[in-house]
Amino acid sequence: MTATGTPAGNLMHGKRGLIMGVANDHSIAWGIARACAAQGAELAFTYQGDAFGRRVTPLAQSVGSTLVLPADVADEASLDAVFEKLRAEWGRIDFLVHAIAYSDKNELKGRYVDTTRKNFHQTMDISCFSFVDIARRAAPLMTAGGSMVTLTYAGAERVMPNYNVMGVAKAALEASVRYMAVDLGRDGIRVNAISAGPMRTLAGSAISDAKMVFNWNLTHAPLKQPIELDDVGGAGVYLLSDLSRSVTGEVHHVDAGYNVVGMPQARDLDKDLVGNGYAKVAKSRNGKSNDATKAPDNDSAGASDAAE
Repeated sequence: MTATGTPAGNLMHGKRGLIMGVANDHSIAWGIARACAAQGAELAFTYQGDAFGRRVTPLAQSVGSTLVLPADVADEASLDAVFEKLRAEWGRIDFLVHAIAYSDKNELKGRYVDTTRKNFHQTMDISCFSFVDIARRAAPLMTAGGSMVTLTYAGAERVMPNYNVMGVAKAALEASVRYMAVDLGRDGIRVNAISAGPMRTLAGSAISDAKMVFNWNLTHAPLKQPIELDDVGGAGVYLLSDLSRSVTGEVHHVDAGYNVVGMPQARDLDKDLVGNGYAKVAKSRNGKSNDATKAPDNDSAGASDAAE
């Protein structure tokens, strides 16, 4: 075990990969990066803007990474520079994690039909097309095959409160995963998505009534437990390593089973449990507190945020 409690091993020894979308130590992308590093992977990271750079650099250093590069997914030249640097430093890569999404948080409430054209285009560009754009650059560096993983959410499959246009963008992202899996499969490159349950991340803080969503998922999911960074990190290692060498085009749910529930059990509709269940279960799970109970940082998603 590592100092953080992440299982250590050598499942990814000798593999090199790029992690895009770490905002802070609560980020899903960081959970995946930490788990991959614990299994022997060598990592490179990107960030957008100096503020995120100051957060990402020490995290990268903590897992032995010296490649921390600026990247703006809306800027073609910026992306070109990232992959030219990777080509020069490493020559090839084995995996890619795309954890980037953005929408105007003021349009993630109210009605979806009131979404503006400008925000629709921007949300689709950053949250969906950026994965395609990045994959096109990463694929030529995966000369021995590889694996690409992006992040999605239940709002791609069903209507979720205050998710609106982001749900539509995630649905497009999941469709892209399937098409890209076919396009790149002949080169030995696998493409999958992780659909994590509600977590206390910077992106999640932009969603109104986030606490209610956390509690609802907890009380109605079959496993009745919060989703931790290590849970998603383990799924990331599976999809990025050779353990999943015959898996592509899939959406892998890490949500305590919530995706299989059509209607909650009557016993789970107790109002006190819905309101207080998250905190109670999070504190009691395995007899200790966990990442899911840590208070999120004080940032809220704004115009410069494009991470999950």
